[in-house]
Amino acid sequence: MDSITSTAQSWLTDFFDEKTKKEIKNLIENDTEELKERFYKDLEFGTGGMRGIMGVGTNRINKYTLGKNTQGLSNYLKKSYTDTDLKVVIAYDCRHNSDTLARTVAEVFSANGIRVHLFSELRTTPELSFAVRYLGCHAGIVLTASHNPPEYNGYKVYWADGGQIVPPQDGEIIAEIDALSFEDIKFNADESLIHLINEEVDEAFFEASVKNGSFNAKGKDDFKIVFTSLHGTSITAIPEVLKRAGYSNVTIIEEQAEPDGGFPTVKSPNPEEPEALAMAIEKAEEIGADMVVGTDPDSDRLGIAVRNLEGKMELLNGNQTMVLMTKFLLDQYKEKGFKGNEFIATTIVSTPMMEQMAKTYGVEFKTALTGFKWIGKMIKDFPNSKFIGGGEESFGYMVGDFVRDKDAVTSTLLACEIASNAKANGSSFYKDLIDCYVQFGFYKEKLISLTKKGMSGAEEIKQMLIDFKENPVESVQGSKLLWIEDYNTSIAKNVQTGEERTIHLPKSNVLIYETEDGTRIAARPSGTEPKVKFYISTNAKLDKAEEYKSVNSQLDTKLDGILSELNL
Repeated sequence: MDSITSTAQSWLTDFFDEKTKKEIKNLIENDTEELKERFYKDLEFGTGGMRGIMGVGTNRINKYTLGKNTQGLSNYLKKSYTDTDLKVVIAYDCRHNSDTLARTVAEVFSANGIRVHLFSELRTTPELSFAVRYLGCHAGIVLTASHNPPEYNGYKVYWADGGQIVPPQDGEIIAEIDALSFEDIKFNADESLIHLINEEVDEAFFEASVKNGSFNAKGKDDFKIVFTSLHGTSITAIPEVLKRAGYSNVTIIEEQAEPDGGFPTVKSPNPEEPEALAMAIEKAEEIGADMVVGTDPDSDRLGIAVRNLEGKMELLNGNQTMVLMTKFLLDQYKEKGFKGNEFIATTIVSTPMMEQMAKTYGVEFKTALTGFKWIGKMIKDFPNSKFIGGGEESFGYMVGDFVRDKDAVTSTLLACEIASNAKANGSSFYKDLIDCYVQFGFYKEKLISLTKKGMSGAEEIKQMLIDFKENPVESVQGSKLLWIEDYNTSIAKNVQTGEERTIHLPKSNVLIYETEDGTRIAARPSGTEPKVKFYISTNAKLDKAEEYKSVNSQLDTKLDGILSELNL
């Protein structure tokens, strides 16, 4: 505790503002537990950059922690690009303090002689990724905490290719940041280097989204969409993109259209949560809509609900939308003729169905660690290959490579194109998905997230993963354990034969069981939230669409059994 108090007292110098100092003095005198939470560590970069609760302290998002990040990044940019007129672009979302924190970040860059393009109002994360290359910038920053609760904010760093930073670069930037003291931050802005941007970049981004997400779908006039931005940034882009693509029958949930970092109408602004889309689904049932689309606050994730076989709106998971979107894109490419260098991609905790699809179409399949930055990196690492599309189970998808991060704007348009076209052809999004199960195998997934907050929670998560590794199950629902993939050691071991193979991906705190019948169970801590996540995938053969309900029921029973066996 002495070291924590000492760290806190270092924030009582004249460099820090009076409000900050007053709050820290109060914590030292009256709330040692809260003081500990705020100063026991420094915020770190995770799978989505740096994300945390707002407030004073080294373990919080504030002008000093972000200022130090920005100072370190400024120093790194100058070392990476010598004798260059450096440029960065900054965007921010709807969260509390995002606008003022974005302004602080812009001022620190400018104080270091770096030219800044700053969006004057909130914008989506995919538009920021697009803007990096469109404006010829060396880096980009977006102030966002994605779908985290209202008390969070964050700072995501993009490089010149428009993709998020990845190792070893992130480590090099962190080393620059760690070498600094807070007093090294240059806060005195050079206003002549800060340029506000809006319409020009908007126009280019909308045009690119329509170009990449449109496929001459039929039946647009007869296709009804209900859209909710869940109080986030997508209201600045998705309605306009849908309009330009020819969708005139769009109902916006007005109660959730106003950007608001408090997210007053939902418990969580996360389209993965059924409750978040409840208002939109209710409206869809009321007006007889065909599809519901909801996006998270920074508009990189999308949730979709469509009518099931009974005609009721059903929320699909990220694996389901990813599979059908990828199948649709593959069909488009196949029609034009594959060139032989195409690939699709997903992550190690997403559905194995993506790999089956790649084999069927004869395209390359690439898999990455969790976090969309790894998919963006593939495009940079394989410049002679053509990225068709790909995504992850956590409701993120990317169409082509004009944006280098998950993109709910273009993906929303693509989903509408698929569903509109299917309806016009006498089918539906849901029926087309069932056809995928017949063709590639019926894979069904379930995600369990356990929240463990604070220092004690972090220790609990650590112990759960140790137990998962050191005390593996022998079988799952009667199917013997075959492989244990340990991404911390980069070794996959066949527990029946002793055979070992190397995992050719960066090390990561992920452990995956695979059984003889292809059931996969992955465990990993979240990189951005105090959670441990368990991803379960099981499968069955579906001979014909008419057998969907019975096989689906069997898989549900199997998933329930797995959860019971694992005490989840």
